[in-house]
Amino acid sequence: MKASRLDATFSALADPTRRAILARLSRGEASVKELAKPFDISGPAISKHLKVLEQAGLITRGREAQRRPCRIEARALKDAYGWLEHYRRFWDESLDRLELYLKERPAP
Repeated sequence: MKASRLDATFSALADPTRRAILARLSRGEASVKELAKPFDISGPAISKHLKVLEQAGLITRGREAQRRPCRIEARALKDAYGWLEHYRRFWDESLDRLELYLKERPAP
């Protein structure tokens, strides 16, 4: 994954409102109005959040007559997960080595 794409993904995920929007979209598509409902922020603010998510490749927005449904795009999340997985394996292996060392170490 390109570093700039990964940067955009993590930058988008850094905001709790955007994470909440993604959590909602994980249950299925929703309109901008439906996404804005649980938040005490303006329509333009929600639109800005959606634009960040869209630019990061985390969502797509369609057009169905007057409705603009948003959908989650799993590809960017999958790429971020792959990047994080590398470090999870590193820490698992490090902790396994520490556990083995502590088991083999003579008791004080």
